[in-house]
Amino acid sequence: MLEYLTMKKMRYKILTIFIILNLFILFTTALSYADSIKPDMDVLKENAPKVFLDCWRCDRDYIRTNVTFVNYVRDRQIADIHILVTIQRTGPGGYEYTLNFIGHNDFSNIQHILKYFSNRTDAWDTTRKGFVEVLKKGLFPFMVHTPFVEHFKVDFQRKTNPTSVSDKWNFWVYSISLRGSIRGQSTRRSVSMRGNLSANRVTPDMKIRLGISGNFDESRFDIEDKTIVSTSKSKNLWALFVKSISDHWSIGASFGMSQSTYNNIDLSINPAPTVEYNFFPYSESTRRQLRFLYRIGYAYHKYYEETIYEKMKEHLLGQSLNITFEVREPWGNAEIDVEGSTLFHDVKLNHLRVSGELNLRLFQGFSLNLDASYSQIHDQITLPMGGATLDEILLARKILATDFSYDFSVGLSYTFGSIYSNVVNPRFGR
Repeated sequence: MLEYLTMKKMRYKILTIFIILNLFILFTTALSYADSIKPDMDVLKENAPKVFLDCWRCDRDYIRTNVTFVNYVRDRQIADIHILVTIQRTGPGGYEYTLNFIGHNDFSNIQHILKYFSNRTDAWDTTRKGFVEVLKKGLFPFMVHTPFVEHFKVDFQRKTNPTSVSDKWNFWVYSISLRGSIRGQSTRRSVSMRGNLSANRVTPDMKIRLGISGNFDESRFDIEDKTIVSTSKSKNLWALFVKSISDHWSIGASFGMSQSTYNNIDLSINPAPTVEYNFFPYSESTRRQLRFLYRIGYAYHKYYEETIYEKMKEHLLGQSLNITFEVREPWGNAEIDVEGSTLFHDVKLNHLRVSGELNLRLFQGFSLNLDASYSQIHDQITLPMGGATLDEILLARKILATDFSYDFSVGLSYTFGSIYSNVVNPRFGR
């Protein structure tokens, strides 16, 4: 009997060791597989189709967040897939989105068209979700010819890093714009010129924005035997550097130089370190945000005319706090922004601005739209002592003294009748 019990204990020990060994092998295999997923997905993303999204009313951030199995490009000439989106208003007031999928290179034999219809009573969040679902369906015929097809079921199952591809431009985007206009009547002539140069680099870890711009406006008025000439000009240089710290924190710095005849500024230099906290994860930014942005900085001002504080130039230290809340839900969208600033040497020199926007769907077909803003202004340190002439006041060529400003607008809309919005008739335009 003793020998039998001893043998039984031995069998239990052997069985236990066997189970532990199998669990260990399973665990190490799972870890090895998990480690291999990201490199494999990065390799797939490197060779994923290049897509040019030709749509001026699309929420591009939302699309890039939810459709990550392609590479988006800015030039249609290098795209493997050109998605041309045209939008027309339907009879009841909704929109017809026509998505033309045009294949190039290895996909030159694939072309098709899909449509998405939105109702006038649809919230923006509902519209963009529906649009993305149609976009995914339209991309699937192209994806079946790529290794990504192994990861498709009903929907794409693996989310990849949007910037896990090599880019010879290192994600820099440059823009140059110039614009000039001449207008005239028998007694009035005006000339205006605008110029802008910018360079931006945006990745999940870093945001860099650089730019320079200039504006010039001149108006001439012939009144009887007198000619009135009014001129306004401004120049701006700006730089912004933002570093992602976590899914809630960011740090950065901004730098600005400006010149403005309207604001009585011959030269202004403003460097400022900045920190931001988002109560919600940045990954949810297309849906909701609650951001706290704090800035503390130095400013040097040189003025065209002596100010009401008897200054021709001065050095200043100040701070500002901006709180922004944004949310997009099926019931509509809302945004509230509160911004306050003050100068350290005199806290009475401060500025407070509150603004808000609400697009509310109270019930089907009925919408309420509210826009409002209010500012308490106690920091107009650049006001010229000599004030402004009547011509400068009427033509808005110089800043004027004020303690506050406000604006408010309200809109109501109600749509009823047919629930269908598939019919499009473009004759005679809208």
